[in-house]
Amino acid sequence: MLQRVYVKQAAVMIGMLILANLSFAETLYISDRLEVPMRSGTTNQHRILRMLASGTQVTALEVNKEAGYTKVQTSDGRDGWVLSRYLMKIPAARDRLAAAEKQLADIEIRSRQRATELTETQSQKGELDKELTRIKTENRKIGQQLAEIQRTASSALAIDTENKELKSRLMAMERDQQALQQENEALKDRTARDWFMVGAGVVLLGIIVGLILPKIRLRKRSSWDTL
Repeated sequence: MLQRVYVKQAAVMIGMLILANLSFAETLYISDRLEVPMRSGTTNQHRILRMLASGTQVTALEVNKEAGYTKVQTSDGRDGWVLSRYLMKIPAARDRLAAAEKQLADIEIRSRQRATELTETQSQKGELDKELTRIKTENRKIGQQLAEIQRTASSALAIDTENKELKSRLMAMERDQQALQQENEALKDRTARDWFMVGAGVVLLGIIVGLILPKIRLRKRSSWDTL
């Protein structure tokens, strides 16, 4: 029974230690020192497991304030002790400078790209302005041509109306002329008949006179002979 109790207590303590280590886990960075030894213990006499370069990211698992060491874990899962004064909560200045330089370089690249895009946009805007000016000029010419066509169409309509009126007048004049010709022909026929009748009357009168005059003369002679 005692062994089981001890086993349970040991399991609880191990669990508490694991939870404490997990809750303590914190991301730290090796300071600007070139290389920092990671040892197997909390003294300089402990074996050096590996050398950590400046800027190496590690995870803090445990802190021994009395010895001034912190137990860390590297990204590949190896554990060891490092002097706490060589750890800091921000990346090394060299790494920050490199990151800042990279960020600045990216900003400069994006700035150049935007400047190039702006130049292209301005060039495209200039081309669009030229095209817009050309279109406006063409629209103005087309408007003038349309106005001229409208004036021409109006003139053509007026001319067509005048032509129709002239044709109507001409047809009326032709009808009047035909009527006058018919009247002239009728007048000619009437005049010819009148002259014919006059001539016939003259001839008839001459015949009558020719018949009557000899008789009158004979009567006058016979009256003279009786005297």
